[in-house]
Amino acid sequence: MRILFLHRNFPAQFKHLINYFTQNPDNQVVFITGRKEDSLPGVTKLAYNLSRKVPDNAHRYLRFFEESILHGQASAQAALSLKNQGFIPDIIIGHSWGNTLFIKDVFPDTPVLCYLEWFYRAYGSDVDFEKQGPLPVNLEALLRVKNSHILIDLYSCDHGISPTKWQHSQFPPEYHDKISIIHDGINTDHLKPDPEAKLVIPHLNLDLSEVKEIITYVSRGLEPYRGFHKFMEAVPHILERRPNAHIVIVGEDRVYYGSSLPNNKTYKQEMLEKISFDTSRVHFTGRISYDIYLKVLQASSAHIYLTYPFVLSWSMLEAMSAGCLVIGSNTPPVTEVIKDGENGLLVDFFSPQEIAERIDEVLNHPDQMKEIRIKARETILEQYDLKKLLPKQIELINDLTENSKLSMKNKSYT
Repeated sequence: MRILFLHRNFPAQFKHLINYFTQNPDNQVVFITGRKEDSLPGVTKLAYNLSRKVPDNAHRYLRFFEESILHGQASAQAALSLKNQGFIPDIIIGHSWGNTLFIKDVFPDTPVLCYLEWFYRAYGSDVDFEKQGPLPVNLEALLRVKNSHILIDLYSCDHGISPTKWQHSQFPPEYHDKISIIHDGINTDHLKPDPEAKLVIPHLNLDLSEVKEIITYVSRGLEPYRGFHKFMEAVPHILERRPNAHIVIVGEDRVYYGSSLPNNKTYKQEMLEKISFDTSRVHFTGRISYDIYLKVLQASSAHIYLTYPFVLSWSMLEAMSAGCLVIGSNTPPVTEVIKDGENGLLVDFFSPQEIAERIDEVLNHPDQMKEIRIKARETILEQYDLKKLLPKQIELINDLTENSKLSMKNKSYT
């Protein structure tokens, strides 16, 4: 089989599928991407350059759409070069972030499976979560146009895939039957509890191997979308209540989702200026290796995950798989996974005091929390295990390559 992947990043959500397809030497796997770094065995990687940047004077509504068009154009040109060399894929799998916009114009007869991560809405999800009152009309208009490339993909793709029910629900109802809900999958064999785990990060000269209470927070970027500001407001309360506890904060000091501060400060800088606490017990790791990240989870006494109603982070599910006691915000999509008091605890996103209180609850009653930790991992094993979900993804791909779109219409892969 010839498989063509498309994504701005590499390998992104497709790492497990790539691993599956490259196990068979008869398969030919090609990945068109905007990321020049990294490589994977068995994968022919074509890294593109954008023809230009979005001009500063571009219409504000169109900037995101134009950027998506540029990625789509570059991807289509790379795909055309493949076609001219005789490469015709049996299946195209791409992220709906611009790369798949024009792929049907290059390969009109090849089925396209779009990874549909998010559909923007003015109300009821992320955009208005921390805002009071109606949004400016200009912002509503911008969001409407921001969905342009996604709507094109919804129309032109053969089928879509979305990782959670919450994310699926954001898309227009008329397209729901065209999108299957299948999570990427968690490698539960690797992400598993280790009761003997000790946290030592040599390159930071950080040794917490003798610390009994380690509170962890993980986010790709230290930003409001993942509740960083609310967690930082809770830090003084946590340290006051737990005089022997240490807090480990994993994430880059930058914004991945949402807006940056207008004063060019990072959110970490802003929060450090606003609040006072014992800095000897709060450790910012920045970006760390996957092995150290796993140790952070395995050594965690209580793990905090806060988010706007937005895309669900892999890290929350990975933490549960590693046996963490996850204290999550009472927001979708967290509530799709965590049931309060069963496989984790829920808190008010906006209440630093409640975050500290629930950490107290966890650390004061470790024996009572053992069952919750066990059920957290059981949830991942039952519903999000890669060994269960990868076959569902492959089944969907096989259905597409066999041109069984009619039979797929009402077929469930969940």
